Amino acid sequence: MSQPESPPNERHVEQPEGWVAVVRQALRGTEADYTSGPIGRALLLLAVPMVLEMAMESVFALADVFWVSRLGSAAITTIGMTEALLVQVYAVGIGLGFGVTAVVARRIGEKDPDAAARAAFQAIIVGIAASAVIAIAGFLWAPELLTLLGASPEVVEQGSGYARIMLVGNATVLLLFLLNAAFRGAGDAVIAMRVLWLANGINLVLDPALIFGWGPFPELGLDGAAIATNIGRGIAVLVQLWVLVRPGGRITVAKEHLKVRLAVLWRLVQLSATGTFQIFIPTLSELALIRLVALYGTDVVAGYTIALRVIMFALFPTWGMANAASTMVGQSLGAGKPGRAERSAWRAGLANAVFLGVIGAVFMAFAPTIVGFFTSEAAPHHWGVLGLRIFSAGFLFYGYGQVLVQSFNGAGDPRTPTIINIGCHWLFEVPAAYVLSQIFGPIGVFLAITIAFSGMAVVSGAVFRRGHWKSKKV
Repeated sequence: MSQPESPPNERHVEQPEGWVAVVRQALRGTEADYTSGPIGRALLLLAVPMVLEMAMESVFALADVFWVSRLGSAAITTIGMTEALLVQVYAVGIGLGFGVTAVVARRIGEKDPDAAARAAFQAIIVGIAASAVIAIAGFLWAPELLTLLGASPEVVEQGSGYARIMLVGNATVLLLFLLNAAFRGAGDAVIAMRVLWLANGINLVLDPALIFGWGPFPELGLDGAAIATNIGRGIAVLVQLWVLVRPGGRITVAKEHLKVRLAVLWRLVQLSATGTFQIFIPTLSELALIRLVALYGTDVVAGYTIALRVIMFALFPTWGMANAASTMVGQSLGAGKPGRAERSAWRAGLANAVFLGVIGAVFMAFAPTIVGFFTSEAAPHHWGVLGLRIFSAGFLFYGYGQVLVQSFNGAGDPRTPTIINIGCHWLFEVPAAYVLSQIFGPIGVFLAITIAFSGMAVVSGAVFRRGHWKSKKV
């Protein structure tokens, strides 16, 4: 039987301990039951390490384009176009992660850590299989893929090595995403934070060293950036695997869990397939969008890439709050407390919206200065400033949208956000980008992106209030 949904102790004024003490507990990785007690405290315990985890990712994303920009507009364009390919890999990792987080969180909520460990091992099997397919395709067709996106001959020549290295080494990012999804589902967000900090810390050191040949390192140019990224992520994955098999964690894979279990594997694939398709919808639309932007030349793509990297700098940390909400929703439903799950999502959404609203205002006001850190060339700077200001205009909506989409996924209902994504991205964003670009040029593409993501947040909120996600079985 499910537990009573809303015990009296969850409705009183939340005054446990000061927020500073809670933050300290969050950074130490204090054991906690997220299915009971004050919601604000539980969200803070989960969100602090998750936000810091993604903050380091955002710092690296900016540092990467900062160093690469020293190689010229063609190098920046290579990064942007390769990123459009790599987000398809991220889509697989994130989509599989949805299933892993949902299953692990539900099993932990049901107080069944053995079942959670079995699910984590099945996720590793799926991740290795998927990465092998992507690696083969990337090795064989990296130059052709860049050409398909509209890259100039200069960009194809300079960027093929970078794209091939990143695609062949995709197992590092896939396993990093999947294992962190398992840790988050178990409520062990601190481990996820630490391994991503390790990966990106190594990247930050190796990136300029391998690009420019600092000290004993060879000068590898753009290829050096790809090698640095894969080394950092690869080391982090090895640490994740060590933590996963080490006894005493919230989720521990032991010898008896190292078996292929078709029922668990199939359930993960079912949940992940829908989640992966859900992520593919916006990521494939990104391919269409950058293809449209490429029609206007390398300088426009360079400015567009800089604007997107700056936007990601703000959005990555807020994914931490969205992931915290996902874990709260999954564990609360597993504990038979749908009301707590709903309140957690709305509270996290409000925090995200306020934060991004402030950041968006700062970006709009100081866009010329911010873009100026990455390029002094007039044309890329012009388009970067325009893109940054237009994208930032929708930040208030983005905050809610992130949390609600992840909350559906945490509830084991990836189908709902998939349908919303199809409508917002392929029925609106891509057609609107084409039509508006015919009228306003590249600015039309920028406008379509902002309107689509804002609209998705509004639609997600309306559907979330209906509450069908509360009855999903995982």
